[in-house]
Amino acid sequence: MGIHEDELDYRVPALQRGLSILQMFNAEVRSLSSNAIAERLGVSVSAIYRILITLTDMGYLRKLGKNSYELGPQVLCDGFAYLASRDLVDIAMPHLNALRDRTSLSCHLSIREHTDSLYVGRAFAAQRLSVNIPIGTRIPCHCTAMGRMLLCALTPMELDKLYQHVRLDDYPPPAPKTLPELQQLIERDRERGWVMHRSDYSTAIACAIRNHRGEVVAAINLSGPEAVMDSPVARERYRESLQQCADEIAAELGASPRR
Repeated sequence: MGIHEDELDYRVPALQRGLSILQMFNAEVRSLSSNAIAERLGVSVSAIYRILITLTDMGYLRKLGKNSYELGPQVLCDGFAYLASRDLVDIAMPHLNALRDRTSLSCHLSIREHTDSLYVGRAFAAQRLSVNIPIGTRIPCHCTAMGRMLLCALTPMELDKLYQHVRLDDYPPPAPKTLPELQQLIERDRERGWVMHRSDYSTAIACAIRNHRGEVVAAINLSGPEAVMDSPVARERYRESLQQCADEIAAELGASPRR
């Protein structure tokens, strides 16, 4: 849908140019000089100097030598993490659909963005009282089973740095209220290898997805009504199915079999 004529005055030229610069880089074009960038935009180097400095300072560009640039690490974080997750989604979804069919429970896939669990995939179970969280939803990691599994990827020092300025006491139990509480919780989660989280009406069980380097890159869950998952025998059966699914996805990502 195009921009109406009366909306043209509201555009921000510097922002347009900044985003246009980021879009110039791709698999074939890994680096560009400031002269080449200016030429593609049809402006002088001085006209984009402050934009280049800003993008570099924010981590979206990395300076190479005197006048060349490449994409910086921030492009793979923040709002771009969803785009970087597409291969993961393509690999995981057939497995999540099969898990949903085997268990008749809803399944979700999430990645971590800062302190949020970002939902990037789901296999919805079409039954009454099914848990159905839309793709794109963000929930604080420390409040959910998948989020806690994602935090298991961090060392105690990394976890401390991530949460040092984050308030935790605004969330209802069983979410931890302090950073030491969160550290202890994540340590137990890491040792256990899975998390179960109960709310008023539903229960979720989550496992981590690891890549070829053994790093936690995502998490998946099985979630359903409390009545369905009330039995310890049923929960253990669901947990085993979930772990099998996580292992299958991890194998496609090149991970070594779990011992």
